[in-house]
Amino acid sequence: MKPLEYHAPTSLDEAISILKAEGSQAAALSGGTDLIIQNRARPLDLAHMVDIKRIPELNVLEYDAKNGLRLGAAVPCYKVAEYEPIVRLYPALAEGAELIGSIQIQSRATVGGNICNGSPAADTICALIVLSAICAIRGPDGNRDVPAVDFMVGPGETALKPGEILVEMRLPPPPAQSSNAYLRFIPRNEMDIAVVCAAANITMDDKGVTCTAATVAIGAVGPTPILVQAAGAVLTGAKLDAAAIAKAAKAASAAARPIDDHRGTVEFRTHVAGVLTRRTVELAAQRIKEDAK
Repeated sequence: MKPLEYHAPTSLDEAISILKAEGSQAAALSGGTDLIIQNRARPLDLAHMVDIKRIPELNVLEYDAKNGLRLGAAVPCYKVAEYEPIVRLYPALAEGAELIGSIQIQSRATVGGNICNGSPAADTICALIVLSAICAIRGPDGNRDVPAVDFMVGPGETALKPGEILVEMRLPPPPAQSSNAYLRFIPRNEMDIAVVCAAANITMDDKGVTCTAATVAIGAVGPTPILVQAAGAVLTGAKLDAAAIAKAAKAASAAARPIDDHRGTVEFRTHVAGVLTRRTVELAAQRIKEDAK
């Protein structure tokens, strides 16, 4: 790895100015748990690392019932996994964050960095998609918002333009009678990359009988995470019985576009996408029932 110049700006404007000036030779360092390893394994022609962890706007972590959750891109994963409003209202996000590496890694790694890495197997992106997160971005041309479902545009590629920084993710407050869940399949018990992952977010009617809204996303089974609109459509307006959930699982398997590699075959990944969809929907429904008690 060639020598790098380290920058630690304390303002967004300063960070953006450096990234713009240095172009492709500069990269934003949120946690570094992926970027540094990637640069060692296959040099990325970087000459500048711009550490964004000291920028106040990127360290916001707050929730209120009117506006929902604001999650700064540089907030470490351990804080996300332990933050009470997230654990209670956005459990899928907490579940994803606490699966990113070891405890030591989680003290550095961030949700922002996790999705900016551009991996379709990222442990937080499916949760952000089903929770209708908005990615707030700032760059040389000002501010813009990108829905989480559109943030990843290809393997290792995101919607970020040169000089832009992901500032925060904004999640709307969840409606009553709703919950969510995230699960992944990995070969080992921990500290592995998802072979398949899935998240579901559902809302039930006041009686807890009929599903009034549902969103399902699957990951690691395509070049980008996949919002399975057919699965949400099957569940919406239906009773969450075994037949309806089985249809949603089938829709998820049909939407999967995996590849064969050393971690799983196309057939296996397609099947598991359906299995995890079923389990996340069932888990989210169970949480709604438990909250109603």
